Amino acid sequence: MKNSTENHMVTKTNQVKQHLLSKGFITSWMAIELYGATRLSAIIFNLRRGGMSIISQPNSTLDRNGNVCNFVKYVLIKE
Repeated sequence: MKNSTENHMVTKTNQVKQHLLSKGFITSWMAIELYGATRLSAIIFNLRRGGMSIISQPNSTLDRNGNVCNFVKYVLIKE
């Protein structure tokens, strides 16, 4: 699928990259809700391999049942 305003393919990787560039961070839940991207760690791996500086910040919260839920927040390091 091509974006009508640009000449590149609209991929989940490109959507996540643009999100990082505009917002500065992303989580797995955000990627699923916004872009349907269920393999965020693979996308981040490829973006890092492509030269983007992205750090992983471990986080935790409580789920609806009071259990600890661990997740990673990926943060773009702007140079």
